[in-house]
Amino acid sequence: MAVATAAILTMIIAGCSTTSTGPATPGSGEPGGGELAVAGQFPIESIDPNGKLAIDGGTRVASIQLYSPLLRTIGPGEFEGVAAEKWDAGADAKTFEFTLKEGIAFSDGSPITGQDVAAAFTRTVESDGPYSANFIGVQVEATDRTVTFTAPAADPALPAKLTGLMITPASATVQSYEGKPVTSGPFAVESFSPGGDLVMIPNEHYWGDQPKVDRMTIRSIPELATRVTALGTGELDVIWGMSDDDVRQLRANPEIKIESAVGSAVITMWMNASTPALKDAKVRRALWQAVDFDKLITQLYPESGKPADSVLAPTVFGYAPQQPVAHDPDAAKQALADAGFDFENTTLRFHFSQAQFKQWVQSVASDLAAVGVKVEVLEKEQAVYTEDLLALRWDINIQQVGTLGLDASYNLGRLYPCAAKRTGYCNPDLDALLKKAGSSTDPAAREQAYADATALIWNEAVGMYPMFVDNVFATRTTVAGFVADGEGLPRFDNVSVTE
Repeated sequence: MAVATAAILTMIIAGCSTTSTGPATPGSGEPGGGELAVAGQFPIESIDPNGKLAIDGGTRVASIQLYSPLLRTIGPGEFEGVAAEKWDAGADAKTFEFTLKEGIAFSDGSPITGQDVAAAFTRTVESDGPYSANFIGVQVEATDRTVTFTAPAADPALPAKLTGLMITPASATVQSYEGKPVTSGPFAVESFSPGGDLVMIPNEHYWGDQPKVDRMTIRSIPELATRVTALGTGELDVIWGMSDDDVRQLRANPEIKIESAVGSAVITMWMNASTPALKDAKVRRALWQAVDFDKLITQLYPESGKPADSVLAPTVFGYAPQQPVAHDPDAAKQALADAGFDFENTTLRFHFSQAQFKQWVQSVASDLAAVGVKVEVLEKEQAVYTEDLLALRWDINIQQVGTLGLDASYNLGRLYPCAAKRTGYCNPDLDALLKKAGSSTDPAAREQAYADATALIWNEAVGMYPMFVDNVFATRTTVAGFVADGEGLPRFDNVSVTE
């Protein structure tokens, strides 16, 4: 991994160009007819790709169907152009210029310009959402065909971070996404209701191949059993966000196919260090030690889970393996007592939002109870969960955290600095390591800094990091062209449905 990433960074620093090969003229493919219906674990509360909910799971799945980025990741430090024809970097890795493909247009037929990209970037930054932290101090300038980003210091990971920036018209506002917004991706909106269904049709002005279906619906069905039943009856064509029990059940159905992909997802359970009871790293470490995660993985995720040894998955640049935390409830209980943990008067709030996590959360709570720690399990709607997550109204949470662009800067650099205020944890030494990793133009130095940062996060038990996740999808056999996505963000523009 280091060699591949070093090569791409050397190319960037040298100021070379990377040119995409995709067509820039309206799509040559024709819709194949029929309708496609899919459902994942996240309800879609918003289809604004650059607003406060931009990285919410439902919004992200919708966004990659409706909007185009400048480029997408094809490997650590490797990209292909989507709206960008080429991109160049200055020798200092501070300035990145993207040249747009000719003839690209929005769904209303108006041309996509550099000014549109710049406006989308500005909206992202000004939304002050979780994604905004990737671009602190970054300036943007544009012409009709180019857009230039200038970071305040060297930022070799900036192209990776920009893979999440979706292109929208410069005139777009929050209100634009309440009806039928103008889109830049393969699909356009036919109808949408927040928390309900998103119905899409092919974007006739899309410059790539046209989608192969006449209509596609992403349904919001948070109940896992309902999704599984709907796939079995043919009401849905593709589902994801399943338990391994459901996967085994679906394998027995000859009309269902199971596909999986390795990605960057890590089950991440932060412990809020701003909570007085969790301020001490010894307490956090003991709580981690109290839970038998190997047993949980074997019981609940034998197909899609693997014990984790790092904050980051092995597919990510910056991955550094750590010594796993061994389950030892007796040692955990003693460590809590030695640290002065108040067993009698402390109840930890453990919040989650996704149905497939319920058994996991209940099992963790049970293991903690076995060492005398009281836990209140709080299941929340996704929008409430997200709001409370950002406001630190929790003591323990659970998320499936991936790494956009497969560069540790997106994950560690965005979530763990003091200024991020995401975990309640603040350490100037960690800030210094993350700053060094984010700004160095030497790949080896970046890897070492991220390894040191990972070790600090792991040993200080900012969270529990028990499991790497394969993303599993189930499709009906009538579905063709579907490709499982390792990040849990499937694209459907090349999918067709036969009778």
